[in-house]
Amino acid sequence: MKKSALPDPFAQAREAKGYGTVEDQNDPVTMLLRLKDVRKTAKDTKTFQSGAAPGRIVVPSEVSIRDTRQIPFEVDPPMHGEYRALLEDWFKRPEQPDYRESLEEIITELVDEALQMDSLEVMEQFALKLQSRALTLLLNIPYEESETWIGWGMHVFRSEESALDGDKAAILYDYIDAQIDKAIEHPGDDLYSVLLDSEIEGRKLTKEEVKGVMILTFAGGRDTVINAVTNSIAYFAEHPESLTRLDNEPEITAHAVEELVRYFSPLTHMGRVVTEDTQVCEHAAKADTRVSLCWASANRDASTFENPNEIVIDRKMNPHVGFGFGIHKCLGATHARQVLRVLLGVLAQKVKSIDILEQKDNIEDWGEFQRKVGYDSIQVEFHRKD
Repeated sequence: MKKSALPDPFAQAREAKGYGTVEDQNDPVTMLLRLKDVRKTAKDTKTFQSGAAPGRIVVPSEVSIRDTRQIPFEVDPPMHGEYRALLEDWFKRPEQPDYRESLEEIITELVDEALQMDSLEVMEQFALKLQSRALTLLLNIPYEESETWIGWGMHVFRSEESALDGDKAAILYDYIDAQIDKAIEHPGDDLYSVLLDSEIEGRKLTKEEVKGVMILTFAGGRDTVINAVTNSIAYFAEHPESLTRLDNEPEITAHAVEELVRYFSPLTHMGRVVTEDTQVCEHAAKADTRVSLCWASANRDASTFENPNEIVIDRKMNPHVGFGFGIHKCLGATHARQVLRVLLGVLAQKVKSIDILEQKDNIEDWGEFQRKVGYDSIQVEFHRKD
């Protein structure tokens, strides 16, 4: 098996019964594994709630480390639609030509640096920098602010000892509080200021609501983008023919991005809270229990995807759920797609090959399932095209 491969640990359970279980801080989760069940459940926002206690729909639960509701992620209809309508135009900005040009400058600089180094550790020296610097574009704030976020290290919510670290999370929350206060004192054209000046239901957003949007923007797009970037580089290291093909056929780049997201599924799953006794996968689900929509399993469902455990770089029919599904589909998906499209274009243009020198896999433990989600570290060497 290639070093870049992400095996599917859910296959047997998905085919046999359609679900699995995982214990989570005395609040167990039933994991839904089939694509059809994941989609059906994601659409039923009345029975399967997002607006539970703040942090509860995240797996592992973040109830113990925050009481701020992430918006619109942890809000149900009809208010979800109100918040979403307020935010969508801002989060579509990555489609603008000047946004793409700025992103290309950021990524080109990083690739050029990598080509000049004997080797580099991709997670910290490339993916973290890319994610942080690209985020300044999404927030419309000075590029230099990315150095603060890079300084936080790879993870905001967890440490070496714990999947949830309240002290580390407080760094993000305190930072956001300070930035909101700064925007109140000196309004600008950044996302903080725009939110503070926005109205919903005839009133201005509260500081707590602004904080909820900003926590989601920071936390939701951090590890996911880092994993997607790192896994993509590992893939191209072992499949240089795909990089060559992207250079020769740039028109397939959008297909390639969707396929990489499907295969790598940077976020394993996301929870919902059951509002009434019901059934999922012919399995009883009691009110006030949790289920999770397992994107990673659904994206390997052989009933929908031909050769699901292979990356088909120009896959045409690709109804993946790597960015979620239904009304809660990832608000930052346009930004993430643009990051990957530009990255693939720059790599195809400048890089001949990549060697993996050493790696340490990141294995998530979901009870009966152990899933490789990416890497804790991966050392590579970039080689420039002649």
